[in-house]
Amino acid sequence: MSPADARKPPPALAKLGIPLDLPPMEARLVGALPRDDGWQFEPKWDGFRCLAFRSGPEVEIRAKSGKSLSRFFPEVVANLRAIRQSTFVLDGELLIRMDGEASFDALQMRLHPAASRIERLASETPADIVVFDCLLTRPMRPLLDKPFAERRSTLEAFLVEAGNIRGLELTPFSRELRQAQTWLKARRASLDGVMAKRLDLPYRPGERAMLKVKRVRTADCVVGGFRYQSAGRLVGSLLLGLYDANGLLHHVGFTSAINDREKPALTVRLEKLVEPPGFTGDAPGSPSRWSTQRSTEWQPLRPELVVEVGYDQVTGRRFRHGTRFMRWRPDKGPRQCTFAQIGIRA
Repeated sequence: MSPADARKPPPALAKLGIPLDLPPMEARLVGALPRDDGWQFEPKWDGFRCLAFRSGPEVEIRAKSGKSLSRFFPEVVANLRAIRQSTFVLDGELLIRMDGEASFDALQMRLHPAASRIERLASETPADIVVFDCLLTRPMRPLLDKPFAERRSTLEAFLVEAGNIRGLELTPFSRELRQAQTWLKARRASLDGVMAKRLDLPYRPGERAMLKVKRVRTADCVVGGFRYQSAGRLVGSLLLGLYDANGLLHHVGFTSAINDREKPALTVRLEKLVEPPGFTGDAPGSPSRWSTQRSTEWQPLRPELVVEVGYDQVTGRRFRHGTRFMRWRPDKGPRQCTFAQIGIRA
């Protein structure tokens, strides 16, 4: 079989009426939940967004990028094949739960070429699919033009008929703003925020037609080092650290949201504190090869400065994305800045 033939979908899936490379509808980030009528609120899960296709025995899971995830999640494919209905296209999120919370690290470990490892992980840490939209339940009868309220009702009826399928969940929802605000304040690591969907909204592939409000949590971190900007001798980013139970300071992320007017004075202040080793546990590596704003070296600091930052998610023992500078914390002792703040025992 040629590479071109290998990319062709199985004939049964090609006849569904929805292409396998359909981009999922996305959401636009906003600062607050809408307060007017006509919205449905749902938790925003921290997993892999996907579309699940089935026609007869053929099942395919596609990532938001359009790439196939089926090989990496064989247990999910098996669960979808066990559904009584043999034709559907569902929109959802792949999750792997560890100790009751979703683990993004566990999901990333699946993206590995070794079939033996995938088989072992599928058995040890099986993935679930949480579904929140229904695009098709009958061949050549897409629901994309139907309002979301109708698609949600179709999805609920579909899952009732499907019965109790292992690894298949329906996302909860509320049409009450108060409940949505409760989700935003929840301490569960699985929840990345709240989605807001218009009840009259048709499915718009690839468009940011929904709204999302992300949870922003804060942590007090030690400034264990800094990097200069790639051009000049002004500070470009602060390197953040947290202490473990053994008193070691580990690098957990960075913040580069520093006001340009404050950089000259801050640079002078930081240079007076330069002293190795900076981090006594996990230390920063070189910056990403995509970076154009930071040099390849970092300057270690005496652990005296504490800064409060806002973050969205933690992967492993690091902030997944850059953090938002909130304020300096001269009232906070560096040794008070521990992993316990972000729910990690270390």
